[in-house]
Amino acid sequence: MPANERIGLVGDIGGTNARFAMATLRDRQIHLSEVLALPGHDYPGLEAAARDYLARTGQTRLDAAVFACAGPVVDGSVSFTNVAWRASEASLATALGVPRVHLINDLAAVAWAAPVIPAEHLRRIAGPANVTTPPPAAATPSVSTRAVLNAGTGCNASAHVRHELGDAVVVGEFGHASFAPSDALELKIWQRLAAEFGHVSNERVLAGPGLLNLYRALAAIEGQAAVWATPAEVSVASQTPDPLARRAVETFCAIMGSIAGDVALTFGARGGVYLAGGVAATVLTEPHDTAFRQRFENKGRFRAYLAEIPTLLITDTNAALLGAARAMQAYARRTPPP
Repeated sequence: MPANERIGLVGDIGGTNARFAMATLRDRQIHLSEVLALPGHDYPGLEAAARDYLARTGQTRLDAAVFACAGPVVDGSVSFTNVAWRASEASLATALGVPRVHLINDLAAVAWAAPVIPAEHLRRIAGPANVTTPPPAAATPSVSTRAVLNAGTGCNASAHVRHELGDAVVVGEFGHASFAPSDALELKIWQRLAAEFGHVSNERVLAGPGLLNLYRALAAIEGQAAVWATPAEVSVASQTPDPLARRAVETFCAIMGSIAGDVALTFGARGGVYLAGGVAATVLTEPHDTAFRQRFENKGRFRAYLAEIPTLLITDTNAALLGAARAMQAYARRTPPP
């Protein structure tokens, strides 16, 4: 093996699946291989899932491992938000026999990937014709920020910042910030959800369960029966003449546009807002992407500012794995080999 080559295990650990890959790092190049998704409910925890993956692939030598986790990482430990798992860097390093293990938030991983996602894995969401995919990372100015908004099993946001001192990623728990209604209908929805949940977070309306919450709230507001019981059923029904399901998806996309605009303003994301997550990929189609973009730009005095920012849907299912590998590169530059 070349002296400048490192082999690592990367994972994208969500509420439904644990996806793993082997990452080969050589110079500034990343190669992912042996990509495999394992059902999370088949395992008692991340250690067991990772060990099974290594057994299946026969990989015995690892320089490092980075896992992108759907939950807040605090002091090298994580409690997953939508699955009853806990993990720590120390216990994983011991269990897997890896010199270095790093846990990062899953949206941090997507932010690490954002500057290098190939153009063929990005779809522009409406906007002016001159607002297209941002230039490659190497062509960006000395300071450039790209933001990521996720709408999947949960909701969160992150940002990648490139400046003259290097790259950095910031992530919090944006999904649990308060949802702000933008019109009279959304205020009625907020009132319904506040009566049920108390605090109405962004995630209560902008995630898979959030789509179902919107559908049920609209049914109650319009005095109709809520026929569908899962987000997937609502999404499928929205492709039929079912007016309530269609209204729920339309409202979801409009709210996503408003929240994406908030994310762009909060981070100063002139390099673009990248949309991730299975729900976003399913519902953001015509005519909903036009409504999304209108709400994205509808920020009063900052309409012109937002009109120049591209909104891009990530279609690459390996984005978090790529980002975990880029994070591994960053950690390797900071820490000399053992």
